[in-house]
Amino acid sequence: MNKEDPADRTWRRATRLVRGGTRRSPFDETSEALFMTSGYVYATAEEAERAFTGEHQRFVYSRFANPTIEMFQTRMALLEGAGLCRATASGMAAVFAALMCQLEAGDRVVSSRALFGSCHFIVTELLPRYGIESLLVDGTDMDQWRAALDRPTACVFLETPSNPGLDVIDLRAVADLAHGVGARVVVDNVFATPLLQQPLDLGADIVVYSTTKHIDGQGRSLGGAILTNDAAFVEDPLTPFLRNTGPALSPFNAWLLLKGLETLEVRMARHCANARAVAEFLDGRPGVGRVLYPGLPSHPQHALASAQMSDGGSVVAFDLDGGKDAAFRLLNALRLIDISNNLGDAKSLITHPATTTHQRLDAAERRRMGVGDGLVRFSAGLEDVADLIEDLDRALTAAV
Repeated sequence: MNKEDPADRTWRRATRLVRGGTRRSPFDETSEALFMTSGYVYATAEEAERAFTGEHQRFVYSRFANPTIEMFQTRMALLEGAGLCRATASGMAAVFAALMCQLEAGDRVVSSRALFGSCHFIVTELLPRYGIESLLVDGTDMDQWRAALDRPTACVFLETPSNPGLDVIDLRAVADLAHGVGARVVVDNVFATPLLQQPLDLGADIVVYSTTKHIDGQGRSLGGAILTNDAAFVEDPLTPFLRNTGPALSPFNAWLLLKGLETLEVRMARHCANARAVAEFLDGRPGVGRVLYPGLPSHPQHALASAQMSDGGSVVAFDLDGGKDAAFRLLNALRLIDISNNLGDAKSLITHPATTTHQRLDAAERRRMGVGDGLVRFSAGLEDVADLIEDLDRALTAAV
């Protein structure tokens, strides 16, 4: 099987994004090879036996490992500064596997309340079905974390910045509390990407991504990733869970994600610049209430975001004073920006979380999460920012 070249670790970030993990086949191709195969052949029955006992390390089945997927995993680990990465078929597969592989009946999980809708479902509805206690806290309130982490806990899960309200959580402080009661800390870092925030350096044990977002960056491919420095966690329980439940990433999608990583750094610079300009345009505009962007001084956790993140990210959330009706008028009046529940795309996208990503939650729970009827989530793409602002200006005039 492919092994990481020790030289990869000496390269700087931009070089790792383009070349990290690349292993050429005997054909000496320039672009990473795409191994679209489900299985592999053996010269003898004895070789197959040795492969399945682990005596001979080699590829045996693409549900377990594949050369293209392994290149992607290696490059992601190099980017994150992690020892190990395991790829999955989607971001939600990464979240579920990272949590479920280590939990059993009687365990306890503490999570921030502000979560993507499907993450909220896993924590509040799915885990309890297996006899796992789950407790939600306001992630920005350290007193609530301290109260919740006052007894043994198996796992802490959080998003920072959160989806969609961009809450920023003090990772180092939460990790210190969690480790004090024996909990592993799992962080969904999808909004920040590995370029803007590296949770492992701030005390997290495991980082998860929907690589569908910025890492692909062009709306082509589903994918997920789980990264850690904990080799024992990867060996058992994570690897047996992945191998036997089957959330395997497609080799083709892994190849697309490798191509996405090549341009991630230059894309994120434009994403962040465009998002900041849009946030500044929206801030204080009549008819617009809160504008939530970690890079704005008005963000409630701006100082913390500046300490944990190198930039504000690609996503802006804002409230319209007219509630759902105003939000729908805005979305329907846009000519350039597309209505879509995805984010991190080259194209700017916008959605109304209360009726899309968080619609299955009741109104009271949405309010507790800060997802009001007037909240809109905007994902800045790579267009000319003047065109984006003109489109929003025209739509806001129609909406308010």
